Amino acid sequence: MKVDRKYFILFLLFVLLALIRFFENELFYDPYLSFFENDYLYIDSPRREVFKLSVFTSLRYFLNSTISVVILYVFYKDISILKFSILVFGFSYIVLLALFLFFVLDPKQENYYIFFNIRRFLIQPLILLLLLPAFYYHRKM
Repeated sequence: MKVDRKYFILFLLFVLLALIRFFENELFYDPYLSFFENDYLYIDSPRREVFKLSVFTSLRYFLNSTISVVILYVFYKDISILKFSILVFGFSYIVLLALFLFFVLDPKQENYYIFFNIRRFLIQPLILLLLLPAFYYHRKM
């Protein structure tokens, strides 16, 4: 019964991540959503409010990170993994947001691709996809 409950909680947490992604247009201010759907390498950067964009990007990162940390804890039930994950997410936020703001404040077409990927790490739970198998491998060793 306990295993079924664990998988149900994990399922709900992954559904929450999917809902954040599904309702991203309604929940978050991000002019780059439509910009990167188009042929962005040949058009100018969209008009944006930098402070509002930073706040909403940070909010989305913290929502995804919080859910991701809970997923890792439910999956592994290990406090040391939880602490390390929080450090990884915190350090990643500082580095990624600094790079994100650099590219937002100084948009150049030759940097759009690297900006796209940095932004992807901020708005999607990609770090979770890296940490889940890494901790699994670490446990097997």
